[in-house]
Amino acid sequence: MSEVLSPARAIWQSTLRAFNTNKTSWVGLVVFVIVVLAAVFAPWIAPLDPLDQNVMLRLKPPSEDNWLGTDYYGRDIYARLVYGARISLIIGLASTALSMVIGSAIGMIAGWRGGRLDTLIMQVMDILLAFPSLILGLIIVAMLGPSMTNIIVAIALTSIPPFARIARAPTIAMKEREFVDACRALGFSDMRILVGHILPNILPEILVMGSLWLANAIRTEASLAFIGLGVKPPIPTWGGMIREGFENILDSYWLVLAPGTAILIVVFALNLLGDGLRDAIDPKLKGEA
Repeated sequence: MSEVLSPARAIWQSTLRAFNTNKTSWVGLVVFVIVVLAAVFAPWIAPLDPLDQNVMLRLKPPSEDNWLGTDYYGRDIYARLVYGARISLIIGLASTALSMVIGSAIGMIAGWRGGRLDTLIMQVMDILLAFPSLILGLIIVAMLGPSMTNIIVAIALTSIPPFARIARAPTIAMKEREFVDACRALGFSDMRILVGHILPNILPEILVMGSLWLANAIRTEASLAFIGLGVKPPIPTWGGMIREGFENILDSYWLVLAPGTAILIVVFALNLLGDGLRDAIDPKLKGEA
């Protein structure tokens, strides 16, 4: 007798099979994992101190001693690039996780309750969506002040509306399903139905959105750092490195080439990963509908 799978488990297995057929998604996953490992093991792969200044070596081009050259203060670009990945990834992952939790909860509540509450919540989300994410993040950081915590909060607030919208629609569809009626008949609470039965079924779609908005969060953090609203120096960040090297870009191209390329690679890898997950989950793209 074949094993009977729960709806959530069947969705996950179907997604994994479809994900395996998209090789580019694996490329994105591998590249992103490599960047994460480089950030975690930064002291081992970048032994030079990213804050150590040596004016005798400032604006030195790439060489055997300094693989990616040095900046205006004589700091090693390679070390700052690797350590800067930590800040960019922490801000990106933390802000995306925060917006994913809050936005998904808001969307599920709106879809489950319906009526005036649903209308009110979605109108607020529409107002937030009217502002470009970078502009809204800039306003929030300018009000709260530039710090890692405030940047995480600002980016998370700009990302809540997309997660709310992506969670609301499937919740409305799921609450009319037979298994939800059975849960109601058994006396399950609304919270138990939402968390234990609806959330596992809509989680793959939320994760797809999360992978795509993680790239947006990293890009937004770099943009805020470039205009001077990022983590305060001398802590290395990719956007901050571009800002610091912008004045000498014509004579010392390596100052902005390394962090710019790093941002490009990570964002491109996350987009490949997100596209692969979307193709795996969307039944129309899988040819199942």
